[in-house]
Amino acid sequence: MINSMALVAAMSFFPGQGALTLNNARITYGELGAVRTDSKFLPGDIFFVAFDIDGIKVDDTGRLKYSMGMEVVNKDNLPIFKQAPLDREDFLPLGGTKLPARAFITIGPEQAPGTYTCKVTVVDQASKSTQTLIQKFDVLPKSFGLVQVYTTSDGKGEIPAPPVGVPGQAVFVRFAPIGFARDPKTKQPNLDVEMAILTKEGTPALAKPSVLTIDKGVGEDETIIPLRFFLPMNRAGDFVVELKATDKVANKTTKVQIPIKVVAPAN
Repeated sequence: MINSMALVAAMSFFPGQGALTLNNARITYGELGAVRTDSKFLPGDIFFVAFDIDGIKVDDTGRLKYSMGMEVVNKDNLPIFKQAPLDREDFLPLGGTKLPARAFITIGPEQAPGTYTCKVTVVDQASKSTQTLIQKFDVLPKSFGLVQVYTTSDGKGEIPAPPVGVPGQAVFVRFAPIGFARDPKTKQPNLDVEMAILTKEGTPALAKPSVLTIDKGVGEDETIIPLRFFLPMNRAGDFVVELKATDKVANKTTKVQIPIKVVAPAN
Protein backbone atom coordinates (compact mmCIF):
# COMPACT_ATOMS: atom_id res chain seq x y z
CA MET A 1 0.00 0.00 0.00
CA ILE A 2 1.04 3.56 -0.61
CA ASN A 3 1.12 5.05 2.85
CA SER A 4 3.04 8.30 2.94
CA MET A 5 3.44 11.77 1.40
CA ALA A 6 3.68 12.54 -2.32
CA LEU A 7 6.15 12.22 -5.16
CA VAL A 8 5.87 14.85 -7.86
CA ALA A 9 8.22 14.79 -10.83
CA ALA A 10 6.52 17.31 -13.09
CA MET A 11 4.22 20.21 -12.44
CA SER A 12 0.87 21.50 -13.61
CA PHE A 13 0.00 25.13 -13.03
CA PHE A 14 -3.57 26.30 -12.51
CA PRO A 15 -3.90 29.89 -13.77
CA GLY A 16 -5.41 32.88 -12.06
CA GLN A 17 -4.22 32.11 -8.57
CA GLY A 18 -1.81 34.92 -7.75
CA ALA A 19 1.97 35.03 -7.65
CA LEU A 20 2.48 31.67 -5.96
CA THR A 21 4.42 29.19 -8.14
CA LEU A 22 5.86 25.70 -7.73
CA ASN A 23 9.13 25.48 -9.66
CA ASN A 24 12.18 23.30 -10.25
CA ALA A 25 10.49 19.99 -9.47
CA ARG A 26 12.83 16.99 -9.68
CA ILE A 27 12.68 13.35 -8.59
CA THR A 28 15.54 12.61 -6.20
CA TYR A 29 17.33 9.75 -4.51
CA GLY A 30 16.23 10.59 -0.98
CA GLU A 31 15.30 13.86 0.65
CA LEU A 32 18.33 15.88 -0.50
CA GLY A 33 19.68 13.41 -3.03
CA ALA A 34 20.76 13.37 -6.65
CA VAL A 35 18.18 13.72 -9.41
CA ARG A 36 16.63 10.54 -10.81
CA THR A 37 16.13 10.24 -14.55
CA ASP A 38 12.95 8.15 -14.66
CA SER A 39 9.60 7.72 -12.91
CA LYS A 40 9.49 3.90 -12.80
CA PHE A 41 9.86 2.28 -9.39
CA LEU A 42 9.75 -1.18 -7.88
CA PRO A 43 7.41 -2.07 -5.02
CA GLY A 44 9.30 -1.34 -1.80
CA ASP A 45 10.93 1.81 -3.17
CA ILE A 46 10.37 5.42 -2.08
CA PHE A 47 9.42 8.29 -4.38
CA PHE A 48 11.01 11.58 -3.37
CA VAL A 49 10.51 14.95 -5.01
CA ALA A 50 12.14 18.28 -4.34
CA PHE A 51 10.65 21.53 -5.59
CA ASP A 52 10.58 25.25 -4.82
CA ILE A 53 7.57 27.12 -3.48
CA ASP A 54 8.10 30.65 -4.79
CA GLY A 55 6.18 33.91 -4.46
CA ILE A 56 4.86 32.99 -1.02
CA LYS A 57 4.04 35.87 1.33
CA VAL A 58 6.73 36.35 4.00
CA ASP A 59 6.46 38.74 6.97
CA ASP A 60 9.13 41.18 8.12
CA THR A 61 10.76 38.59 10.38
CA GLY A 62 11.08 35.99 7.59
CA ARG A 63 8.18 33.83 8.80
CA LEU A 64 5.54 32.34 6.52
CA LYS A 65 2.54 30.05 6.79
CA TYR A 66 1.21 27.59 4.23
CA SER A 67 -0.51 24.23 3.94
CA MET A 68 0.28 21.18 1.81
CA GLY A 69 -1.92 18.17 1.08
CA MET A 70 -1.76 15.16 -1.21
CA GLU A 71 -3.91 12.63 -3.07
CA VAL A 72 -2.94 9.52 -5.06
CA VAL A 73 -5.29 7.81 -7.54
CA ASN A 74 -4.90 4.67 -9.64
CA LYS A 75 -5.36 4.28 -13.40
CA ASP A 76 -9.13 4.13 -12.92
CA ASN A 77 -9.03 7.46 -11.05
CA LEU A 78 -9.96 5.74 -7.80
CA PRO A 79 -8.28 7.25 -4.71
CA ILE A 80 -5.89 4.92 -2.91
CA PHE A 81 -4.45 7.44 -0.46
CA LYS A 82 -5.30 10.93 0.66
CA GLN A 83 -3.67 13.21 3.18
CA ALA A 84 -5.60 16.28 4.29
CA PRO A 85 -3.74 19.61 4.04
CA LEU A 86 -1.35 20.13 6.92
CA ASP A 87 -0.67 23.64 8.23
CA ARG A 88 3.02 24.50 8.31
CA GLU A 89 5.24 27.40 9.38
CA ASP A 90 8.72 28.10 8.06
CA PHE A 91 11.52 30.65 8.39
CA LEU A 92 13.51 32.25 5.57
CA PRO A 93 16.47 33.90 7.34
CA LEU A 94 18.28 34.68 4.07
CA GLY A 95 15.35 36.71 2.75
CA GLY A 96 13.46 36.23 -0.48
CA THR A 97 10.20 34.40 -1.12
CA LYS A 98 11.52 30.99 -2.19
CA LEU A 99 11.01 27.97 0.09
CA PRO A 100 12.64 24.63 -0.77
CA ALA A 101 10.09 21.86 -0.27
CA ARG A 102 10.03 18.08 -0.40
CA ALA A 103 7.38 15.37 -0.48
CA PHE A 104 7.44 11.59 -0.81
CA ILE A 105 5.49 8.39 -1.31
CA THR A 106 6.42 5.11 0.33
CA ILE A 107 5.37 2.19 -1.87
CA GLY A 108 4.65 -1.05 -0.05
CA PRO A 109 6.25 -4.28 -1.27
CA GLU A 110 2.79 -5.59 -2.26
CA GLN A 111 1.70 -2.51 -4.23
CA ALA A 112 0.01 -3.57 -7.48
CA PRO A 113 1.86 -2.64 -10.67
CA GLY A 114 0.36 0.06 -12.84
CA THR A 115 0.19 3.78 -13.49
CA TYR A 116 -0.67 6.11 -10.62
CA THR A 117 -1.30 9.84 -10.43
CA CYS A 118 -0.16 11.94 -7.51
CA LYS A 119 -1.24 15.50 -6.76
CA VAL A 120 0.28 17.84 -4.18
CA THR A 121 -1.54 21.11 -3.42
CA VAL A 122 0.10 24.09 -1.69
CA VAL A 123 -1.88 27.02 -0.24
CA ASP A 124 -0.30 30.30 0.88
CA GLN A 125 -2.18 31.04 4.10
CA ALA A 126 -1.55 34.78 3.87
CA SER A 127 -2.61 35.40 0.25
CA LYS A 128 -4.82 32.28 -0.12
CA SER A 129 -3.09 31.59 -3.45
CA THR A 130 -3.08 27.92 -4.46
CA GLN A 131 -0.91 25.85 -6.78
CA THR A 132 -0.95 22.14 -7.56
CA LEU A 133 1.69 19.76 -8.91
CA ILE A 134 0.57 16.62 -10.73
CA GLN A 135 2.63 13.57 -11.73
CA LYS A 136 1.90 10.19 -13.26
CA PHE A 137 4.31 7.43 -12.27
CA ASP A 138 4.59 3.70 -12.81
CA VAL A 139 4.94 0.95 -10.25
CA LEU A 140 6.66 -2.00 -11.90
CA PRO A 141 5.98 -5.69 -11.26
CA LYS A 142 8.03 -7.29 -8.51
CA SER A 143 11.57 -8.16 -9.54
CA PHE A 144 15.14 -8.20 -8.28
CA GLY A 145 16.50 -4.69 -7.82
CA LEU A 146 17.96 -2.02 -5.55
CA VAL A 147 15.51 0.33 -3.85
CA GLN A 148 15.57 3.10 -1.23
CA VAL A 149 18.85 4.54 -2.53
CA TYR A 150 19.84 7.73 -0.68
CA THR A 151 22.71 9.39 1.17
CA THR A 152 22.95 10.40 4.82
CA SER A 153 25.51 12.02 7.06
CA ASP A 154 24.95 9.57 9.93
CA GLY A 155 25.21 5.82 10.29
CA LYS A 156 21.61 5.40 11.46
CA GLY A 157 20.21 6.95 8.28
CA GLU A 158 18.30 9.70 10.08
CA ILE A 159 20.08 12.81 8.75
CA PRO A 160 19.77 13.26 4.96
CA ALA A 161 22.84 14.45 3.08
CA PRO A 162 23.10 16.00 -0.38
CA PRO A 163 25.29 14.38 -3.07
CA VAL A 164 27.70 17.31 -2.69
CA GLY A 165 30.49 17.72 -0.15
CA VAL A 166 33.97 19.01 0.53
CA PRO A 167 37.22 17.07 1.04
CA GLY A 168 37.29 15.65 4.55
CA GLN A 169 33.53 15.13 4.66
CA ALA A 170 31.91 11.69 4.55
CA VAL A 171 28.49 10.27 3.73
CA PHE A 172 26.77 6.92 4.00
CA VAL A 173 25.31 5.51 0.79
CA ARG A 174 22.20 3.57 1.75
CA PHE A 175 20.21 1.10 -0.36
CA ALA A 176 18.32 -2.18 -0.14
CA PRO A 177 18.18 -5.28 -2.36
CA ILE A 178 14.66 -6.58 -2.94
CA GLY A 179 13.13 -9.44 -4.93
CA PHE A 180 16.06 -11.78 -4.29
CA ALA A 181 15.85 -15.57 -4.41
CA ARG A 182 16.77 -17.96 -1.59
CA ASP A 183 18.89 -21.09 -1.65
CA PRO A 184 16.57 -24.15 -1.47
CA LYS A 185 18.79 -25.79 1.17
CA THR A 186 19.89 -22.94 3.43
CA LYS A 187 16.77 -20.78 2.87
CA GLN A 188 19.15 -17.83 2.75
CA PRO A 189 19.85 -15.38 -0.08
CA ASN A 190 23.29 -15.41 -1.69
CA LEU A 191 24.10 -11.87 -2.76
CA ASP A 192 27.28 -10.06 -3.69
CA VAL A 193 26.82 -6.31 -3.33
CA GLU A 194 29.44 -3.87 -4.63
CA MET A 195 30.11 -0.15 -4.50
CA ALA A 196 32.48 1.18 -7.17
CA ILE A 197 33.43 4.83 -7.57
CA LEU A 198 33.83 6.05 -11.14
CA THR A 199 35.50 9.26 -12.26
CA LYS A 200 33.72 11.69 -14.59
CA GLU A 201 35.49 9.91 -17.47
CA GLY A 202 33.83 6.66 -16.39
CA THR A 203 37.00 4.92 -15.19
CA PRO A 204 37.12 3.22 -11.76
CA ALA A 205 38.79 5.31 -9.06
CA LEU A 206 40.12 2.09 -7.48
CA ALA A 207 41.20 -1.23 -8.96
CA LYS A 208 38.62 -3.14 -6.90
CA PRO A 209 35.18 -2.15 -5.56
CA SER A 210 33.99 -2.39 -1.96
CA VAL A 211 32.09 -5.68 -1.56
CA LEU A 212 29.50 -7.09 0.85
CA THR A 213 28.38 -10.73 0.81
CA ILE A 214 24.90 -11.48 2.15
CA ASP A 215 24.38 -15.20 2.65
CA LYS A 216 23.30 -15.64 6.27
CA GLY A 217 21.32 -14.05 9.07
CA VAL A 218 18.36 -12.98 6.90
CA GLY A 219 15.02 -13.85 8.51
CA GLU A 220 12.55 -15.95 6.57
CA ASP A 221 10.01 -13.11 6.50
CA GLU A 222 12.52 -10.45 5.39
CA THR A 223 11.90 -9.40 1.80
CA ILE A 224 14.19 -6.35 1.79
CA ILE A 225 17.71 -5.97 3.21
CA PRO A 226 18.76 -2.41 4.21
CA LEU A 227 22.49 -1.93 3.60
CA ARG A 228 25.02 0.89 3.55
CA PHE A 229 28.52 1.78 2.40
CA PHE A 230 30.73 4.41 4.05
CA LEU A 231 32.04 6.96 1.57
CA PRO A 232 34.79 9.38 2.72
CA MET A 233 35.37 12.30 0.35
CA ASN A 234 39.13 12.64 0.18
CA ARG A 235 39.56 14.74 -2.97
CA ALA A 236 37.66 17.21 -5.10
CA GLY A 237 36.07 16.08 -8.37
CA ASP A 238 32.95 14.77 -10.08
CA PHE A 239 32.28 11.10 -9.42
CA VAL A 240 29.60 8.43 -9.89
CA VAL A 241 28.72 5.91 -7.20
CA GLU A 242 27.80 2.63 -8.87
CA LEU A 243 25.92 0.13 -6.71
CA LYS A 244 25.74 -3.39 -8.11
CA ALA A 245 24.04 -6.47 -6.68
CA THR A 246 24.34 -10.03 -7.96
CA ASP A 247 21.84 -12.70 -6.94
CA LYS A 248 23.90 -15.88 -7.23
CA VAL A 249 20.87 -18.11 -6.58
CA ALA A 250 18.78 -16.67 -9.42
CA ASN A 251 21.79 -15.64 -11.55
CA LYS A 252 20.58 -12.04 -11.84
CA THR A 253 22.40 -8.70 -11.63
CA THR A 254 21.12 -5.17 -11.06
CA LYS A 255 22.82 -1.80 -10.66
CA VAL A 256 22.12 1.84 -9.82
CA GLN A 257 24.32 4.90 -10.39
CA ILE A 258 24.16 8.21 -8.52
CA PRO A 259 26.42 11.24 -9.05
CA ILE A 260 28.59 12.61 -6.23
CA LYS A 261 30.36 15.97 -6.41
CA VAL A 262 33.24 16.97 -4.10
CA VAL A 263 34.15 20.65 -4.27
CA ALA A 264 37.18 22.45 -2.87
CA PRO A 265 36.28 24.92 -0.08
CA ALA A 266 36.17 28.56 -1.11
CA ASN A 267 39.28 30.59 -0.31
